[in-house]
Amino acid sequence: MIIDAHTHVWPDKIAHAALSGNRLPGLVARGDGTVDGLMQDMSGSGVDASCCLGIANEARHVDRVNEFVAALRSPERFGFGTVHVDLSVEDNLASLRRHGITAVKIHPLFQRYALNDPRLWSIFEAFGSDIAVITHVGEGGSAEANALSNPGMIRDIARQFPDLRLMACHFGGYKLFDDAREILEGVDVVLETSWPPSLATLRPERVRQLIQRHGAERIVFGSDWPMTSPVEEIAAIEALGLSDDEVKLVLGGTMARMLDIPSPWRP
Repeated sequence: MIIDAHTHVWPDKIAHAALSGNRLPGLVARGDGTVDGLMQDMSGSGVDASCCLGIANEARHVDRVNEFVAALRSPERFGFGTVHVDLSVEDNLASLRRHGITAVKIHPLFQRYALNDPRLWSIFEAFGSDIAVITHVGEGGSAEANALSNPGMIRDIARQFPDLRLMACHFGGYKLFDDAREILEGVDVVLETSWPPSLATLRPERVRQLIQRHGAERIVFGSDWPMTSPVEEIAAIEALGLSDDEVKLVLGGTMARMLDIPSPWRP
């Protein structure tokens, strides 16, 4: 059961504008950002379920994004909601509970707050082990935006909140692979594999070594659709030279555990 831990969709009427506004420099979208577009790509790639990650760039949009994400829920889609540090802890939790959301996406580049912001840490403390978190880590914007997240911040969060179900996108540091490997290997945090425009741009032996040292049981596959092609990203995982058991953990087993859903590949 292949689970894509990292996709983005928007309502049809705003998908084009949202995708254009959130695009990282130098990347060309491979999909249209709509729910129908995602489902078509899933069908062609063999992905059984996708995590649809919602992001509210401003606090006033949090509840609207969570309402949209909750409506995506189906056997093929898991909605990840949003929080914002400009809302109180209580207001963030109330929105998640109102819409039945049990996982959130943090995106420092677009939300413009740092992973070590004390307001965010107050939200994490309130989450305990009840709310899973997946967060962008690393570069992709201006120097000021890039400074909002790095592998060291992920290490500190994992140490401060050992019960938090924490997943770090882009192996814990987009464009910072060596730093992430040095700082996060062996830390109790789940790392996600997306690396736009493709994981295949990294040397396979480096990726394989990180996965095997960190443990495939702490790695989840993510495509970052619509910025990449899921079928190509799955092929890149399968070409790393991992064992069959390791491939199954990465492509879906570990994420099934994080989502607490049944899967023949779940450890």
